[in-house]
Amino acid sequence: MTEPRIVSLLASATEIVCALGYEDALIARSHECDYPASITTLPVCTGSKIERQTSSRDIDGQVKTIVEQGMSVYHVDGVLLKRLQPDFVVTQIQCEVCAASPKDIEIALRDWTGAKPNIVSLEPNALADVWTDIKNVAAALGTPERGDQLVAELQKRMDNIEVQAEKSDHWPRIVCVEWIDPLMAAGNWVPELVAMAAGENVFGKAGQPSPWLTWETLCQADPDVILILPCGYDIEESRQNISALTGRMEWPTLSAVRMDRVYIADGNHFFNRPGPRLAESLEILAELLHPELFCFDHEGMGWERF
Repeated sequence: MTEPRIVSLLASATEIVCALGYEDALIARSHECDYPASITTLPVCTGSKIERQTSSRDIDGQVKTIVEQGMSVYHVDGVLLKRLQPDFVVTQIQCEVCAASPKDIEIALRDWTGAKPNIVSLEPNALADVWTDIKNVAAALGTPERGDQLVAELQKRMDNIEVQAEKSDHWPRIVCVEWIDPLMAAGNWVPELVAMAAGENVFGKAGQPSPWLTWETLCQADPDVILILPCGYDIEESRQNISALTGRMEWPTLSAVRMDRVYIADGNHFFNRPGPRLAESLEILAELLHPELFCFDHEGMGWERF
């Protein structure tokens, strides 16, 4: 059987495709797809209209302006897509600022003549949706058994952590910061990961969009732990923007700061990519919340102490 020709326009989708054993079938990627490293030589089919070399406050303003104008944050290279002639294009419909949408692809291919690619759209709002998306990609590619096997392996791995974490007699209250300025807490699947790691998630509900926060509500909550994991930022980028937090007069008064329990995670590669590496994201949470129970050696790469 001829191997399918796949274009992935979403970083987590690329990881899913590769984990399912279809890395060699990938013929192009989005500008944000960077894992596994071996796929970074593939042609790039998308670009962002956002200027990233600025503050988190400015990035937020750019995104809001573009969205308010009814425009997409991304552009898709329709000319390249037509030349590559993919059988499948994988993207998402969960977040209009996370990746190119099916509408963006339709616009890019509006002058296409002949058979158009099958568009596989992912919609991960909660952890169960991630498992469904993995299975849907596998089914679309004609090997549903691969999806079932991958999901079973990931669930077993994460269930083992949950069982061990439940042995703890203390569940730290944690705030997961998904955006630094303005403040946003993590929603969707992150509260589920926190619960599995025996933590009490203060803001954000499972399966719901990430909520905006005020400094007043953060100070009133006064969590035991603060984990900074901005969407799209690695650890260094978070550190470059950290003064928006540390510059606040309230910052030194927070219990997490005084108890030296503030951490920075790679929110780009983990946590905010709803794919196979949510298992590693759970490991990160487990070892920083309960170092007496867990050590997965992610410190220094997946997360750092503030």
